[in-house]
Amino acid sequence: MYHYDEYDQTMVDERVVQFRDQTERFLAGKLGEEEFQQLRLRNGLYIQRLAPMLRIAVPYGMLSSTQLRKLAHITRTYDRGYCHFTTRQNVQLNWPMLEEVPDILQELASVQMHAIQTSGSCIRNVTSDHFAGVSPDEVSDPRPWCEMIRQWSTFHPEFNWLPRKFKIAVTGADRDRAAIQVHDIGIRLFKKDDELRFEILAGGGLGRTPVLATTIREDLEASHLLTYLEAILRVYNRYGRRDNKYKARIKILVRAMSPEIFAEKVEEEWASLKDGPGTITEAEIARVSGFFSSPNYDSIADTLPTINQLADPSSAYGSWLAQNVSSHKQPGYCIVTLAIKGTGHAPGDVTDEQLELIAELADRYSFGEVRVTHEQNVTLADVPQHKLKALWNELQQARLASPNLGLLTDIICCPGGDYCSLANAKSIPVATAIQREFSELKELRDIGPLDVNISGCMNACGHHHVGNIGILGVDKKGEEFYQVSIGGSGYEDASLGKILGPSFARSEIPLVIRKIADLYISERKSDENFIDTYRRIGIEPYKKVVYANE
Repeated sequence: MYHYDEYDQTMVDERVVQFRDQTERFLAGKLGEEEFQQLRLRNGLYIQRLAPMLRIAVPYGMLSSTQLRKLAHITRTYDRGYCHFTTRQNVQLNWPMLEEVPDILQELASVQMHAIQTSGSCIRNVTSDHFAGVSPDEVSDPRPWCEMIRQWSTFHPEFNWLPRKFKIAVTGADRDRAAIQVHDIGIRLFKKDDELRFEILAGGGLGRTPVLATTIREDLEASHLLTYLEAILRVYNRYGRRDNKYKARIKILVRAMSPEIFAEKVEEEWASLKDGPGTITEAEIARVSGFFSSPNYDSIADTLPTINQLADPSSAYGSWLAQNVSSHKQPGYCIVTLAIKGTGHAPGDVTDEQLELIAELADRYSFGEVRVTHEQNVTLADVPQHKLKALWNELQQARLASPNLGLLTDIICCPGGDYCSLANAKSIPVATAIQREFSELKELRDIGPLDVNISGCMNACGHHHVGNIGILGVDKKGEEFYQVSIGGSGYEDASLGKILGPSFARSEIPLVIRKIADLYISERKSDENFIDTYRRIGIEPYKKVVYANE
């Protein structure tokens, strides 16, 4: 993974000193609330329903064991003993004290972490595939390009006050595990004549107006990536709306202009940037790529097929192998994802003790590194196959071995009304109720892959629009209700879900999901997953069964 040089460290350290002074001045009444708001937002600090919330950047989801231990220390010392993994691969603290936030930032800086640009109208944390660098279906490792984008975008003076927040995602695999089609800019790596190229998408996003991104350039040479991104941002910065924050995202601009006209504007802008100082040299590509070279793998025979054959599929271990263990490009190794969403456990929440254990497991089983997924889980990317059973035993003891990865109870969920001041309704109790309704592993495995995503408001932090089943908290005359949609997908076959009909009370949601799942099981063809069945039969049969008694 990338390591700070003296310039990186100096910038982060100086930012801590700067924000400490700003905070002290605010607390002393020398800075007004409006002035301080913009300063704190650029340092990831929100004022939430019950306490401040600090969002910590995790570039493209990568964390070292040292950083995990520091996060454990911070949650124990400055918070309530847990943190929250977000759908953009970041970490949130939900209970810090305002006066202690500078101390937290100083602690983070000591392990090459920060909270810069995790909020505000700027380029946010760059996200990527949590299997980057190790997946067999990968064309090329996207992480060096994510790092170059991170360095280019951090403190970029021209894009520090954009019309609205801006999010970039990068994938280098056939399977889109980064959800690039629902980002402001999505980047897909591919090969042409054995040379690396980029497909550039723009104008995606969720929230009040969900839109799938459009390809604006099908084939971009690697050296031109940053200049082309700069051209896109310049067009957005110039033409994006600033009079209405609900219409300020690039998706609105692309749709208003049309993708064709927007692409023309970008090309016109790029003409003055192409081959300029922002062009990426081969030397720079080699330098940054060097931080992401493969670890020193042992020469091990590939035994995963045999392990899967020998394990009883009905056993706890066999179930975990089937759901949570993925193939690796290196023979003798595999990818293990810890599904940290057992029944009754708030999706994305991880305790200080769990963080320390994951750090220990990363050191012993995966070269001291982990990845945070946008599904709010944690991945150990380089586990020797012969150590799988030992790893599973330790995860079992720590209650981190839920074999439900990708199944109905592996729910994506925002913090919701329990914490967020923007939320219309609570999210976590809904997730818990669904998990309890579908608590039998045999049933979950019979249902098969099914993404349930929950958001507490239209900001869509829970990505409900692209859930196979999406649940949105809405306010009805001061009471919490929930709107259900089906048919969404955040992968390479991306689609936006369609609303079933009138919303439901919280107590009704588990039964609604039960009716949807039962209809799917009765209608599916052999080996057909939920989304395929939905696309074949449409939404009407689901409406009929859900609203049958109305």
